[in-house]
Amino acid sequence: MTRHVLVTGAGGGIGAAIADRFAADGCRLTLSDYRAGELASTALVLREKYGTEVVELPGDLADAKFAEGLVGRAGKLDVLVNAAGIYPATSLLEMTAEAWDRVQDVNVRAALLTTVAFGRQGGPGAVVNISSGAATRARPGAAHYATSKAALEMLTKACAVELGGQGIRVNAVSPGFVTVDSPANPVTEEYAAAVSVNPLGRRGLPPDIAEAVHWLAGEHASWITGAVLRVDGGSTAGAPSLPLHWNGHTAVQEGHHHG
Repeated sequence: MTRHVLVTGAGGGIGAAIADRFAADGCRLTLSDYRAGELASTALVLREKYGTEVVELPGDLADAKFAEGLVGRAGKLDVLVNAAGIYPATSLLEMTAEAWDRVQDVNVRAALLTTVAFGRQGGPGAVVNISSGAATRARPGAAHYATSKAALEMLTKACAVELGGQGIRVNAVSPGFVTVDSPANPVTEEYAAAVSVNPLGRRGLPPDIAEAVHWLAGEHASWITGAVLRVDGGSTAGAPSLPLHWNGHTAVQEGHHHG
């Protein structure tokens, strides 16, 4: 049976790569993004590349009514991927209620509303949310974003608990630094080097995340729900380039009792 997949944030980057991966499987696609022009470009590429059916539903997920109605407009779904997210870098002391609320509305509330609508359709099915390493590691200028992604991970678990009885699995993928090289947003050598500080020694690419999402939404992950899969080149595990500080000459390092 051909699966019907809804991907939000599909106008570019990770969302577009996820749409491409499901299209390669022959899935029917409904795609949404705030950027109507980019969304149309993604849809056109997928139609020409795979001959797949692609429906475009552009709109702003910060609008609760749009988010609430998106799944209903798409029709009966097998897979929902909440990939839409915004990250307007804002220092803590410049944060406003408006800036804070918009990030929460797009990154968390929209995922809640689409998942509720998906659950009301009845299972079985799979939901995959796109989180971020920022959910567990704070960084300057990202208080709103990091908080939204931490909330999204708990929302993932809460939805998994409540929807499991319907055969609906809810998981999340947490990417590390993933970069998209484009004329509008070129990746410099300096930036690529900075985001490659992980055990695997390279920056992440959108297809790395798309493969993880595709797997979590498929039959081989049928007993996985409420999980957060960290796809980050090992950066969560540690940083291999940190200088070695162990020299064996202090009392503690020589095995003597401390404190």
